[in-house]
Amino acid sequence: MMRKVVRTFDEWRAAVRDLIARRVPPESVEWASSEDDADLFTIAAPSAAGLLADGTLAGASRLPRGLVEMLAAAACFSAADRWAFLYKLVWRWQLGEREVISAADPDGARLHAMIKAVRREEHDMHAYIRFRERPEHAGAPRFIAWFEPTHEVLPQVARHFANRMGHHTWMIATPTATVIWDGERLHDAPPRLRSAADIEDSGEALWLTYYRSIFNPARLNADLLRSHIPSRFWKNLPEGAIVPAMISGAANGERRTGQTSTVGRRGGATTIAVTPERAQPRRDEPDTLDQCRRCDLWRNATQAVPGVGPKKARIMLVGEQPGDQEDLQGQPFVGPAGAVLDRALAEAGVERDHVYLTNAVKHFKWELRGKRRLHKTPAQREVAACHVWLEEELARVKPDVVVALGATALKSVMKDGSATMSAVMDAPFQHEGRWVVAVYHPSFVLRARDEESRRQAYEVIVAGLREALKLAPARSG
Repeated sequence: MMRKVVRTFDEWRAAVRDLIARRVPPESVEWASSEDDADLFTIAAPSAAGLLADGTLAGASRLPRGLVEMLAAAACFSAADRWAFLYKLVWRWQLGEREVISAADPDGARLHAMIKAVRREEHDMHAYIRFRERPEHAGAPRFIAWFEPTHEVLPQVARHFANRMGHHTWMIATPTATVIWDGERLHDAPPRLRSAADIEDSGEALWLTYYRSIFNPARLNADLLRSHIPSRFWKNLPEGAIVPAMISGAANGERRTGQTSTVGRRGGATTIAVTPERAQPRRDEPDTLDQCRRCDLWRNATQAVPGVGPKKARIMLVGEQPGDQEDLQGQPFVGPAGAVLDRALAEAGVERDHVYLTNAVKHFKWELRGKRRLHKTPAQREVAACHVWLEEELARVKPDVVVALGATALKSVMKDGSATMSAVMDAPFQHEGRWVVAVYHPSFVLRARDEESRRQAYEVIVAGLREALKLAPARSG
């Protein structure tokens, strides 16, 4: 028994030259892969030029170009016996068995199946690779992608993207190898990443927001969705993390919401004679915050951000709306303003875990500046639309003192769009059976024009928190 160890198509080609010249039959050869399996992905793709430069085998008849291309494609198929199988095909061809390339032949059928699987893998890799952009200051590569191919198609796919992405530098990482494009040439490298989780992408939140905004629960066909995108790809797609929750939400009532919100909103020449409300059966208002469509802010927000804190807190802090980090994490006051608030709470002697934190508006309203999502003040109609959720929190938590952080929070707490901070900041006041303390929002400290202004605004917040702490025990007895 003769043993041949090959890692690549080129090595197999050289071995076949020798074996055919010596007329060694397939059953007399034991084929083995390299001990270093990682090297399988760090080679150039099999060339369509064939087993020899002129398309012949030493001492044998010429192989047709079609067979050469089929062998090259099948060599990318991940199978323990692929080299032995391909040699068997060549051997049979040299014996004159031309039916070996026919799908009617058992070996030919397997060859066609291998090629089909490889082509499908190439197609899937083209379709489901997601490049994530790196910051400019991080240097090259500007774009990074992670993929877990079933077959060894990375070199072919890399050339595909090299032809389409111009001089933009990028890297495709897999569990066993990496390909890097420097803008002019492809480079093979060992594994650089462990999973898609190793890639940071500041723009991914915007993509997920867009994906949510175009998702129509009323038209969801979960079975069709799964059939179009095989399940093995979901875990590495950015949107894969949110699709299960969106499918679940559709099953739990968002289909009805989606249908109601779109009836009658058609463009073009079509005219609907009745309003959407009259065209639909009467439905209850959304009973969960995630289902809320009372205003349009939900369309561009990542998620609704509910309040957090004890079930029965003596002090409730009400801010304006979630910021960028709050929108991404689903928790109030976890961004830069939250850090200022934490420091003020500690200085005032108020434990954050003992207060209830929420916002007057539960969805993040923003505008894009470059690649950053910047806060945009909610309109009064949006504050009013969201007030029902604040009322629910006030009724459930039953705070003794409400600290209004900023003008928007004050207007919501007072249910008065004309309420001003200047009129009530001097002292606490009673409203609907509870104390209200008005102070600056922590973000005001961050935006102040100079150090002295920041210091004064911060002291107002600390003083207001101390006042709230004094008032809460007195009322709770």
